[in-house]
Amino acid sequence: MRVLVTGGAGFIGSHLTDALVGAGHSVTVVDDLSTGRRAQVPAKANLVQMDILNPALGSLVAETAPEAVFHLAAHASVSESVREPEHDARVNVLGTLKVLRACAGAGVGRFVFSSTGGALYGEPQALPCTESHPVRPLSPYGASKAAAEAYVHALGQDSGMRTVILRYANVYGPGQDPDGEAGVVAIFAARMLAGEAVTVFGDGEQQRDFVHVADVVDANLRALTRSEDGVYNIGTGVGTSVKELFASLVRATGYSRAPQHVPARPGDVGRVWLDVSAARAGLGWAPRTPLEVGIGATVESMRANRIQ
Repeated sequence: MRVLVTGGAGFIGSHLTDALVGAGHSVTVVDDLSTGRRAQVPAKANLVQMDILNPALGSLVAETAPEAVFHLAAHASVSESVREPEHDARVNVLGTLKVLRACAGAGVGRFVFSSTGGALYGEPQALPCTESHPVRPLSPYGASKAAAEAYVHALGQDSGMRTVILRYANVYGPGQDPDGEAGVVAIFAARMLAGEAVTVFGDGEQQRDFVHVADVVDANLRALTRSEDGVYNIGTGVGTSVKELFASLVRATGYSRAPQHVPARPGDVGRVWLDVSAARAGLGWAPRTPLEVGIGATVESMRANRIQ
């Protein structure tokens, strides 16, 4: 198929692009390289450096005529969204709307949207969260993703485009940028490997659902052939505390220092993990990477890249 991936030079997007190219698809990547890296895009993919709000996006989508679009380009930092909610909304809401309109105008048949489960549901009423859990985000990031989902539903229905929304838990794995704010596994691992202090926000008892990037890519590939619209949580169904994550990374890295605790950040949820029953039934998908195995592989990848 002819496939377009927005944000395809980023962490999840580059892994997805690799998999799509490996499966024989013709892939165009649209990325402004503000956080993505050109080196992460496989040579067989066509990289177009462009902001998704660029007026030329519609012409690009029409020219490449993709049969399917994966929209991963986003502003993904909760803490930055609290400080700059206008920027967050510009990228995640207006940017998504721009991509949707370009896809509808070009007759794209399938649209797969990367959303969030960790920030969308707020403080859960029940755990694990199902897709029917009330959407009541605590951060501008979560709010912007909720608004974007509404546009995906509305414009998809209006244009006849098939849409699949994937609500990710906390994604981790090789290639994640340790200098960013979104990936606690990468941040902790990089600091541990360098022998630097590790900062934990709050008491470390907050719990998250950590899902490996390979499993997230698998969910996207399955969404490509989904015949009906759908909304799916993509996680593990298991909550892991930051303290437990820290201990796992200590075992993988040999780190010997205690963490430094600072006050919790505004907008962060205390406890959330996702029910993935719908993805099992609708996509035939299940998480396959145990956390300890995924963390070990991630640390080894980071260690190898530091040596090179």
